Amino acid sequence: MTTAQTHKLILEPGCTAKNYWRDLFHYRELFFILAWRDVIVRYKQTTAGAAWALIQPLVSIMIMTVIFGNVAGLPSEGKAPYLIMVCAAMLPWQFFANSLSLASQSVVSNANLISKIYFPRMIVPVSSIVVSLVDFFVACTILAGLMVVYKFVPTWRLLALPGLVVLAIAAALGPGLIITALTVKYRDFRMIIPFIVQFGMYVCPVAYSSHVIHDKLVTKFGIDLGDKLFLAYASNPMVGVIDGFRWAILGNSSTFYWPGFLVSLAITLTLLFIGVHHFRKTERAFADVI
Repeated sequence: MTTAQTHKLILEPGCTAKNYWRDLFHYRELFFILAWRDVIVRYKQTTAGAAWALIQPLVSIMIMTVIFGNVAGLPSEGKAPYLIMVCAAMLPWQFFANSLSLASQSVVSNANLISKIYFPRMIVPVSSIVVSLVDFFVACTILAGLMVVYKFVPTWRLLALPGLVVLAIAAALGPGLIITALTVKYRDFRMIIPFIVQFGMYVCPVAYSSHVIHDKLVTKFGIDLGDKLFLAYASNPMVGVIDGFRWAILGNSSTFYWPGFLVSLAITLTLLFIGVHHFRKTERAFADVI
């Protein structure tokens, strides 16, 4: 005969961080429940259902290929087909954009739950990112299909993909936590996020290779200044994520600019730390503000 285990909430001066992460682990079942609920609700009562996870990135990939590849004539990386190059960037970008949008609305959407009981509020935005992760894995079938059609064989670099997925999650979670906390207090951010996502798609090297930006800057400003300007461009966390995905997926057709990747990685980790710190600092007032 087993007895039910109880969890004690400990309010101990100077140990809030230790108790918080312990509570976060204790409420892991709530995390899975919320994540599973969000996955089900996302495509509930839709005709296409989960197929939307394929339709949205596929349409975007086709449009960008036609406009930037065929009309503008932008080059691909190495011998890789332009369509695969765009797809390799669209997958992490779509994940980031969906994560940012869903996380920003997550706390407000769960106002009734948050105002009634205690649990670590970070569970809510993190569980919403799981929905985007499911969409990401579904959309990966597009990439697999394109590789079969173009007979494009990946190399050993594909083994680095799981680590890059973790990096993409970190890149989405940091800004996501910041935006979530701000949205609770300032609902205007619900209107701002779509503009950020739309603008970011063209700032990030989704429809073009980041080498195009680097070469243009070096040609116009010289090697020294051009490299410095490109490092500033690479401070965008998604530049490193996208370049990493292309390096892993395109194999020998893609080269890697390590200084830019390291700058992007540093910014990603910094934003993640700031996001966690800011969210934890403000979440105690969510029940009152929301």
